[in-house]
Amino acid sequence: MIRAYIFLIGAAIIGIGFLGLSRIEKDAAMALMFGSLTLGGGFIICGLFSIKMLWHGVIGAGVLALISFGTGLFNLPDAAQYIVGERPRGNEPLFELAVTILSALLLTRILAACGKERRRRMLEENQN
Repeated sequence: MIRAYIFLIGAAIIGIGFLGLSRIEKDAAMALMFGSLTLGGGFIICGLFSIKMLWHGVIGAGVLALISFGTGLFNLPDAAQYIVGERPRGNEPLFELAVTILSALLLTRILAACGKERRRRMLEENQN
């Protein structure tokens, strides 16, 4: 299930980049597109890694999600300004906020899956 979630988040982030092409100014849209292709492509690659070795791909996606979430936290002041009504950067903070939220969701799902696997292994060890 976590593998499908990694693929879904990767595709959603790439979709946000394509949506940004039509909603924000050209230079900012190209930067957003480049970032979304890089991050979304990274998640899709991690999903592909998880086909052969599940935890290698899952942990890789977790590291990517952690880096993306940490970077996205620096964009929160711009999102707050956007919500208040000051929009010097146009709609760009909304797209960055969406990527940050998706990364946070993926990070929490991966942490939950790692905890579940840890409990499973501990129970399996106790039975032997």
